[in-house]
Amino acid sequence: MLWRDGAITPGTVAPLDHTDRGLTLGDGLFDTGLALGGRVAFEDAHIARLVASAEILGIPAEPERIRAAMRAVAGRGERLALRTTLTRGSGPRGLKPPEDAHPTLFITAAPSARSAAFAPLRLWSTAIARNDTSPASRLKTLGYGDAVLAAREAATAGFDEALFCNTKARVACAGTGNLFALFGATLVTPPLEDGVLAGIIRAEVLGLAAGCGLRAEERSLGLPEFLGADAVVLTNSLRLLSPVTAIGDNAFPGAGHEAVASLMAALRARVAQTCGVAEETVA
Repeated sequence: MLWRDGAITPGTVAPLDHTDRGLTLGDGLFDTGLALGGRVAFEDAHIARLVASAEILGIPAEPERIRAAMRAVAGRGERLALRTTLTRGSGPRGLKPPEDAHPTLFITAAPSARSAAFAPLRLWSTAIARNDTSPASRLKTLGYGDAVLAAREAATAGFDEALFCNTKARVACAGTGNLFALFGATLVTPPLEDGVLAGIIRAEVLGLAAGCGLRAEERSLGLPEFLGADAVVLTNSLRLLSPVTAIGDNAFPGAGHEAVASLMAALRARVAQTCGVAEETVA
């Protein structure tokens, strides 16, 4: 399904200006959200992050237009994965952005498997470094080359996702999500300055921690310390909170860890609340 210029079409094929800078330069942003029962989970947060990121890149963004588009698509199914894409629009050859940009906005949607939510994952530590020196490392830009290469590497090694460290050898993130490590009753996640995206579910989990008897902390972690955690989880908007059962040869308890199970239950309830659906609908 595709939303473009106020109209929804059943497929995902539509005319595109081949000088669009999103296509030629990766000059744009995207957002991934989960829609349940016709409502986008944490809609305000998704829109606010997209608009704030667009401001950093100097791309005009209209929050209410984005909201209307998201809602139009979300209402077309019971459980959908929405991808909202915003590019700077077309422009002449060269890197310098056009002074009078005309952004391109479109949304695609596809069924989201219920089984993906809270499903366990095995991570592979890639040698590709997350470039924490780049502002783009903290934005959901269209340039995903490193993540694509790392995903292929992880799959070849027999794992589900790649784990990235940054240029300072600190744990940053996974290829498609944020990471958390549990040390006793302390829940630790890498800080944004380590090349980390301000994930929507990351923020929710940080907010839910206290109610689960955990102290949340944002601090840098080297890989050896990270591998010594009692438990590890990955968060993103479609998987929600995935228990990590292995990082390379290092095994973790996954959903069998009491605090992980508590966080999963709390997040399930929070998603159900924001979408106005029963908790069983979430996962």
